[in-house]
Amino acid sequence: MKLFHTILMTLAYLFASLAFANPASTLEQKNQNIEKSINKAMNTFQVPGVAVAIIKDNKVVMSKGFGLTEYGKNNKVNGDTLFGIASNTKAMTAALLANLVDQGKLTWQTRVIDILPEFQMPNAYVTREFTLLDLLSHNSGLGLGAGDLMIWPGTTLTNKDIIKGIKHLPEVSSFRSEFAYDNLMYVIAGEIIAKVTGKTWQENIKETIFKPLGMKNTKAKFSLISINNKNVARAHVPLDGKLNVVGGNFLEQFSSAGSVASSVNDMSLWLKAQLNEGGYGDNKKLFSELQSHNMWQMRTILPVSATAIKNDKTHFSGYGLGWFLNDYHGVKLVHHSGGILGMVSKVVLVPEENLAMVILTNQQSGYAFNAIYHQILNEYLDLPEKDWVDFYETMSEQRKSVEKNRLAEAASNVDKNSRHSLPLKAYAQTYQDNWYGDIAINYANNALSMQFGHTPALHGVLEHYQHNTFIVRWDDRTLEADAFVNFNLNPDGSINEVIMQAVSRATDFSFDFHDLKLKPKQ
Repeated sequence: MKLFHTILMTLAYLFASLAFANPASTLEQKNQNIEKSINKAMNTFQVPGVAVAIIKDNKVVMSKGFGLTEYGKNNKVNGDTLFGIASNTKAMTAALLANLVDQGKLTWQTRVIDILPEFQMPNAYVTREFTLLDLLSHNSGLGLGAGDLMIWPGTTLTNKDIIKGIKHLPEVSSFRSEFAYDNLMYVIAGEIIAKVTGKTWQENIKETIFKPLGMKNTKAKFSLISINNKNVARAHVPLDGKLNVVGGNFLEQFSSAGSVASSVNDMSLWLKAQLNEGGYGDNKKLFSELQSHNMWQMRTILPVSATAIKNDKTHFSGYGLGWFLNDYHGVKLVHHSGGILGMVSKVVLVPEENLAMVILTNQQSGYAFNAIYHQILNEYLDLPEKDWVDFYETMSEQRKSVEKNRLAEAASNVDKNSRHSLPLKAYAQTYQDNWYGDIAINYANNALSMQFGHTPALHGVLEHYQHNTFIVRWDDRTLEADAFVNFNLNPDGSINEVIMQAVSRATDFSFDFHDLKLKPKQ
């Protein structure tokens, strides 16, 4: 028995030695596999530059740049390169509100109208009952991206205009019954923060989050970046096989919904605080553990597909406060993505594994960051090996093919012999929408063009499609947002209403043309 015991002890020691022998090499191998996946994703999806940081057990185990800040130039991406993080800003806005709740200046049940009396939803009951929780939970009853044309592409409308416009947006579901991603409510959240503190949202986020955490390069919006700072990623849109550099001051008007510019080095500090339930430095707190739990608690349920159940072992999915939540192979993921024209990002936390990551890219391919973050999860959760780049490339090609076939079928059913009912010049009027404002259709040289009154970038030529429906082809082709323009006539032949709809289902949801109800301006 003694010999048997000795053998067991020896084997245990050997197994322990093997398990903990040279952990750096194990970590090195994981990161090598991840870097291979990053480079493959960049090549596959035409992404000029990527920055990635991984935090494990409160240590930064990777913080690195890949590729170039701008295609065709020599500046390389590094850990300090600034990217637009877009909607990953939302978790920061939620944290600012959590901080105010900790201070007793607000509660999550505080009604919006008690802070902003001018706030109105389309429904009086909803207006009266709308709370801070509702602002952050994407369950307002409005549609996906409702009203985003008031803030995207860059407009002359102000936050006051946005508040006035919200009451005219169409309701598509009952209050608190369904998920529909809504940027405008986070803009309102920023207005709440400003009203309660007497400081702008930009000042608040700098003083409450950036400075305490040491996020020295991070800015609340792109226009705050010094013109002398050359370590800033440029955004790229692939079009007809070519990369086009686009944009400048991205999402300025998204403010508290998506305007932050940051780097992976700075974001690592933010993610450490998240994993530490608001803690940082010498027993300091951005927010309490209670508020961390509140933000990571499901508020709005999302459906789970049969594919996700089978492949990802996902059984629940939902939205908390500034975070998406779901299970993945037995662990909880707390995550969010961000997207602006030509630039997308991803943040993922796995609290049970004390693991977090941020992926910043300067091209708008969500397939790239999805492949990268899944590869990181594969490595750090020791999941079965899988080529995620190949997986997302196949998905991309399939979706492109389906949409191409759908558009081709629709085109084949167009009545090519049809004519518009009125002379072209008769369609040229100024039209007004209750939430957006004026949109002009102009006539010159026997052709029609459209100009959104508050959005300089939305200018394009109207091309006849069939009957009284035209397609507006935007001058800026990188927007990839051509839209149907349908004129509804009165019995006397005058124009009653103009409605719009994106031509392609791949159009970004923030181009919510379908919410416009344009009437001839009197």
